[in-house]
Amino acid sequence: MTSPDQNVSTARAVSPDSGTHWTEEGAWQVAPGIYRIPLPLPQDGLRSVNVYAIETDAGLTLIDGGWAIEASRQVLDRCLAQAGYSVRDIASFLVTHVHRDHYTQAVVLGREVGSHLSLGIGEKTSLAQLRNATPGESHHTPVLVRAGATEIAEQWATAFRSERIDPSLWSDPDTWLEGDHQITVGARDLDAVSTPGHTQGHYVFADQSAGLLFAGDHVLPTITPSIGFEGANPVQPLGDFMASLTKVRGLPDLRVLPAHGPVGMSSHERVDQLLDHHELRLTQCLAAFDTGRELTAHDVALTLHWTRHERAFETLDLFNSALATMETRVHLLLLVARGKLTSTTVDGRDVYRLADTTSDHDPQN
Repeated sequence: MTSPDQNVSTARAVSPDSGTHWTEEGAWQVAPGIYRIPLPLPQDGLRSVNVYAIETDAGLTLIDGGWAIEASRQVLDRCLAQAGYSVRDIASFLVTHVHRDHYTQAVVLGREVGSHLSLGIGEKTSLAQLRNATPGESHHTPVLVRAGATEIAEQWATAFRSERIDPSLWSDPDTWLEGDHQITVGARDLDAVSTPGHTQGHYVFADQSAGLLFAGDHVLPTITPSIGFEGANPVQPLGDFMASLTKVRGLPDLRVLPAHGPVGMSSHERVDQLLDHHELRLTQCLAAFDTGRELTAHDVALTLHWTRHERAFETLDLFNSALATMETRVHLLLLVARGKLTSTTVDGRDVYRLADTTSDHDPQN
């Protein structure tokens, strides 16, 4: 939700493969045998998700599938035809993570044309939660309450009370991806790299011989992905994310093919920016505390500025204020793990304070 790169706006970014705005419809060739197809996300601030089609002798392999809505399907049909294909040429999907704009259309198309679907096993809990969700109940509401954002939690519960989830869109994949391993896609060998953080089952796919990184939402060129907005509610999502960034930094420098935004950024450069951004955010969170002061995640979120425009928390809409509160929460959890803060639960809320770092035994005495 926050943007560490103050010089580029996703809303204005031009992608070098198309020479126009990155959301412009088309089958844009990013490398020999690889097309980028932006699919629409109505009512979503990101506007589009990039799906990548890889040509093989056995058909197409798509990295991500898009959101299962009519507008997305129509664009996909047109863009595949532009490249000389149809959905019936899709042999397989490698989905980076379980979010609806990446997973649900792959499920529908897999059922329709028999294409094979693979997803990280870390998404298993989230998929089960989605299939078994009670209508009108959100798993984010109790997290917001624990974060001290009671009013936001009440508004969130009201706003999503009428939401209904279609279980058929959240069926399990044909194959669960586990650990780091290599996948053969036609003449290419892709390194499937487990990158938990944005979600616990997130994967990126590295084509080292071509110098490409299919980065999903793990490495985005103009924003940092939301952390802490996952139904499975992992213990250390920010710690996982930063460790995953460090793992990707250990790969050769690759050209980033992101799920949202223009292609082409250096993976090393962008990972360094993202790590620096979150270290700065951790410092800003810690600065909210005085000795003896006790704060909730919501209290700390109120002291911070949000988006690339440095907006005050009070100016955010409901969705983004909830996102900001939960993102602050995961920063505080990492500060607890680093020994900078302690946490206790008071009246159903998690309350944080500075850790006592003084020793009972002064080594100088």
